Amino acid sequence: MSEEKRSLNFIEQIIEEDLANGMKKENLRFRFPPEPNGYLHIGHTKAIGISFGLGEKYNAPVNLRFDDTNPAKEEQEYVDAIKEDVAWLGYEWKSECYSSDYFQQLFDWAVQLIKDGKAYVDSQTSEEMATQKGTPTEPGVASPYRDRSVEENLDLFNKMKNGDFEEGAHVLRAKIDMTSPNMLLRDPIMYRILKKAHHRTGNDWVIYPMYDWTHGESDYIEQISHSLCSLEFKPHRDLYNWFRDNVYDYSKSEYPLAPKQREFSRLNLSYTIMSKRKLKKLVDDGIVTGWDDPRMPTISGLRRRGYTPAAIRNFIDTVGVSKRENVIDVALLEFKIREDLNKNANRVMGVLNPVKLVITNYPEDQEEILIAENNPEIETAGSREVPFSRELYIEREDFKEEANKKYFRLTLGKEVRLKNAYIIKGESCIKDEEGNITEIHCTYDPLSKSGSGTEESKRRVKGTLHWVSIKHAATAEVRVYDRLFSEEAPDGHKDKDFMDFINPDSLKVINAYVEPSLKDANIADRFQFQRLGYFNVDKDTTQENLIFNKIVGLRDTWAKKNK
Repeated sequence: MSEEKRSLNFIEQIIEEDLANGMKKENLRFRFPPEPNGYLHIGHTKAIGISFGLGEKYNAPVNLRFDDTNPAKEEQEYVDAIKEDVAWLGYEWKSECYSSDYFQQLFDWAVQLIKDGKAYVDSQTSEEMATQKGTPTEPGVASPYRDRSVEENLDLFNKMKNGDFEEGAHVLRAKIDMTSPNMLLRDPIMYRILKKAHHRTGNDWVIYPMYDWTHGESDYIEQISHSLCSLEFKPHRDLYNWFRDNVYDYSKSEYPLAPKQREFSRLNLSYTIMSKRKLKKLVDDGIVTGWDDPRMPTISGLRRRGYTPAAIRNFIDTVGVSKRENVIDVALLEFKIREDLNKNANRVMGVLNPVKLVITNYPEDQEEILIAENNPEIETAGSREVPFSRELYIEREDFKEEANKKYFRLTLGKEVRLKNAYIIKGESCIKDEEGNITEIHCTYDPLSKSGSGTEESKRRVKGTLHWVSIKHAATAEVRVYDRLFSEEAPDGHKDKDFMDFINPDSLKVINAYVEPSLKDANIADRFQFQRLGYFNVDKDTTQENLIFNKIVGLRDTWAKKNK
């Protein structure tokens, strides 16, 4: 087997086999079919990446289709958000499609199934249908309405369509096999009455097709060659094929290609909830500020947090395509954004927990401009000017009066370097009545300026601290995020609700000081705050209020914290 063949995932192997067996490459067509009942989340990126990735690999069209069959839960807001998310990830769809565009065709095919004795109107209650459907170990029994005449079924179905009945009075069911071991084949519902306005068709319809009936037939109408979905739909494949094959009898001249469904494992992520219903509860209950809250696993939340399309796509590529369900450590996603931003984010300095540092032998009225590299990983990134003065802010945790030999930050009697500036030596500190340090005094070596070429500038000390000049610093609000859930599997407990694992410390808002170059930063710009982590400018930023979101730290502290 060639190296290329060994590198193919199982879906690509299926496609290659189909091509080898006579399928024409120009007939390859894929789709990503979200239901517009919520915002896309990180779990959807795998399905997006697989379908659009195959489109790119085979130069085949990919449709973005909205399976919009439930007007009670679907909104235009979600349609718009999904389109924005897919485009932001860098994918282009061939056609924008809606299952609602096919409502008339689906109705006509349903009428034909009734005429062929393959569908009937059932007037049982939902409770009665659930009882007569049986169990996984016991066969179902026929509905008392299963043998209605074709004429009666057509009359009732048309009256359902015309709005003559209330919700729940009747449903249309496919007539398949009430004894099938696959319970999905025990006369599944095809249509129900829903007297609710649809976000696209308005009040044109009061009956709406069920997902299983709509989804496969939409694939068929669009001539999708390979219908790719997650593993929970594997039991649906027999039903998918039954609907497809029966409709194929009516329309094979118009739609010659019969799609095939194949399944892959979902993307499950630790410390994360993937259910749109449960994510909506977080929004509705005010646990988060909205669907794009940076703690949410939604694509819009990740985008606002500062994640990049490249990092997410690399994450999906690394996870790969498999048939077996597993849970991916969220640390892998965090690694991918660190990897991307390390190469692409400019370095700046900001102090999140400030304490005042005074260089006592630096002239009081002196200021100077230092030159700092924007990103040493990029030759063309250039440099910026950073003002320096006698009084600075450093991080409070970067100073101790006394420390052991393993402490390489500032302490009394020892030296450290200020990033891009001078070597300083701790001399004394001032405390308030409670014993808190309010001011640190130090001296500097004027000949030790970074990059000056002097012997002193080349002198090595073990610690380097970031800082900002108090006189020039810009104030900023910094939103420091942690994981929204404190439990690795918040949805995996029988005796507890996922809401029981909300991390109360998932957001801390602090006031910080940053170097003045950041006053000109634009919304969504990303930076590495040296020694602290990666941050981006939040959309709430105004000219008067600069706001940063912490994207991720420089290293994974979660595993260490939970040992």
